[in-house]
Amino acid sequence: MRRKNESSVFLGHLEYFVSTYLLESKGLSPNTVLSYKTTFMLLITFMYSIKGIEADKITFQSLTADIISDFLNWLENERNCSASTKNQRLSALYSFSAYAQNRDFDAASAFRNSVIKIPSKKSPKKKRVAFTVEEVKIIMSMPDQNKETGLRDTVLLIIMYATGARAQEMCDLIVRKIQFRDTNTTIDIVGKGRKARRVRIPDHCAQMLKKYLVRRGIEHQSDRYVFSSQTHEQMTVSCIEAIFKKYVTKARGKHTNLFQEESYSPHSMRHTTAQHMLEAGVPLMVIKSFLGHASVQTTQIYAESTQAAIDKNVKEWNERNFPRDFHIEKTKGNSTYIPDFLKGK
Repeated sequence: MRRKNESSVFLGHLEYFVSTYLLESKGLSPNTVLSYKTTFMLLITFMYSIKGIEADKITFQSLTADIISDFLNWLENERNCSASTKNQRLSALYSFSAYAQNRDFDAASAFRNSVIKIPSKKSPKKKRVAFTVEEVKIIMSMPDQNKETGLRDTVLLIIMYATGARAQEMCDLIVRKIQFRDTNTTIDIVGKGRKARRVRIPDHCAQMLKKYLVRRGIEHQSDRYVFSSQTHEQMTVSCIEAIFKKYVTKARGKHTNLFQEESYSPHSMRHTTAQHMLEAGVPLMVIKSFLGHASVQTTQIYAESTQAAIDKNVKEWNERNFPRDFHIEKTKGNSTYIPDFLKGK
C-alpha cells in the first residue's frame, strides 16, 4: 500500500510539472515542454523495458543515482544519443528534481540528491556555421520568384537575415505581428521562453514582405500565418530545414569555391546576422537585444572573430598602411504504459 502511495506521489508531481508548471510558471515554449515530456517518456520506457518497473510503480526512491546513470548510458548505447542530447535529458531530470524537492522535500530529496551526483558529459564544442556576405546574396538569388514557392522562399530567407530570427519564430509569425510603416517597419517576434522582442527591418525588405502578403491575399487577415507550406497553413521547422538544404545544394553546384562548411542549417542564418552586425560595428548589447538573448554571455560568442573577418581586416590594414596597393526521439515498442499526460503536445 505504501508503495502505491509513493508512486502516485511521483506521477502526481510529474504530471503537474509537465502539464502546468513548465508552461504557466516557467513560461516555456510548447516545443521545450515537448522535449521535457520526451525525457520522461524515455525514462518510463527504460524503467519498464530494462528494469521491469511499470509507470505506476515508479517512486522517487526507486530513481537512485545508479538507476539514473544506467538510464543515461542506455540513451547513449541503445538509442545512440549524442552527449549533448544526454545532457539535455539530464537537465530535464535536474529541473524536475528541484521542482519536486521544493514541493515535497521528504519524498523527493533522495531523488534530488541522486540527480545532482550525475555529472554532465563533455561534448565537442559545436562549430558556429555562418554565411559570408557573398554567400548570403547568392543563396537569396537561388529561388525562382516566378513560382509561388520560390517567392515565398525568397521572402523567408530575406526576413530571416533581416531579423536574425530562429526557424520556429518564423513558423509562428502571424500577420498582426508586423507593423507596416512608410519607414521603420517592425516585427514583433516571440522567442524562447515566450520572450518578445520588436525588430526593425529595412524598408526594401518591408516592401517585399508586404507585396508577398498582398499576393497571398492575407494582408488584412491578422491571425493568418505569414509562411505556409504547400500542405499546411503553418510552416514547420523541418520545412524550413528542407528549404535551406535545397538552396545550399543548388548554390554549391554553381559556386564550387564557396559554401565550404560541411552543412548549413536555418540557424546558420541567425549566426550570420549576428556576425555581420558585429563586423559592421554594431555594439554587442544592441545585438543581444536584437537577437533576444537572455544573457550577454550568449552574444559574446560572436565577438570571436571569424577567419574571414580577420583576413578582411588585415587586408584593409595592409592596403591602408603599406605602399600599394559568414527529434523528437520516437519511443520504441508498445507505448500503452506511457501516462497520457506525457503523450503529444
